[in-house]
Amino acid sequence: MRARRSVRSVRALAGLLLAAALALTGCGSAADSGGSASDKRAAAPDDAKAAAPGGAKEAGGAGATSGTKPRAPKLTASSIIRTASLTVQVKDVPKALDEARTTTESAGGYVGDETTGRDPEGREHTRVVLRVPVDRYDQVLADLQGTGRLIDRTAKAEDVTDQVVDVDSRVKSQRVSVARVRELMDRATKLSDVVALEGELSSREADLEALLAQQASLKDRTSMATITLSLSETPVKAAAKDDGPGFLDALTGGWHAFVTMLRWLAVAFGAVLPFAAVAVLLVLAWLRLVRPRLPRRPATAPATSALGPLPTARPAPEGTSPREEGRQD
Repeated sequence: MRARRSVRSVRALAGLLLAAALALTGCGSAADSGGSASDKRAAAPDDAKAAAPGGAKEAGGAGATSGTKPRAPKLTASSIIRTASLTVQVKDVPKALDEARTTTESAGGYVGDETTGRDPEGREHTRVVLRVPVDRYDQVLADLQGTGRLIDRTAKAEDVTDQVVDVDSRVKSQRVSVARVRELMDRATKLSDVVALEGELSSREADLEALLAQQASLKDRTSMATITLSLSETPVKAAAKDDGPGFLDALTGGWHAFVTMLRWLAVAFGAVLPFAAVAVLLVLAWLRLVRPRLPRRPATAPATSALGPLPTARPAPEGTSPREEGRQD
């Protein structure tokens, strides 16, 4: 009986130890699994942070390598000189001129030359030159056309990009040349060298000033557009229908031609009259003054012979022949 009880107690103790061992094993594995999971979670951001720069660099490098394209050449902005001419018929010229000034000044421009006058009928007309920035050129042109009835419009655009680039390049080269001559002047020790370099410097500075003036002129003309506005109150007459010349037109043309011919004859007579008057005076002077003073030729004496003067032949009567005249003698 005691042996059976001891066996049962041993079995029970062994079961308890086994259960305790299993419990401890499960808790340790759970703790290990939880710790490893937490360690992995904690290490994941660090790994991500550590891997991010390299990965970003690799991605960026790959993207840069695959997405890199050759850069297009930088285009030079075009330099264009814009000019326009407008002829507008308005009801009130002074009012329209004030509106044009306001429009120009609001756009950042200014009013240049202005000419105002009146026609024979007393109607006022004005011609004014306006300078406006190129970027507001189209808008100002449209506003000026809306001040009245548009009669005529002319717009021009001249591309001077090559000229601007050439002048800019020459200005840079000339400045370098002037600076070089000045350096040589600073190093010169002989008076003759200094005098020669001063003459060369003056010549190059004059060329540089001319180029700078040309550059400024091109910049002004390309940055500011020129608009010539003509305002008039005179109505424009419509061209009459031409049906061809008629009898009255031919008669009028013939009369004009006749009058023109008389005028030319009068002009020719007036041109010849001084010479004719001088010629008449010379002839009268010859006849009245010179000719009477000239010696007269003596009369021819009759021929004579030893027997006396020779008889002169008498004129034969009319109707007689030479033979009959001899017989009568």
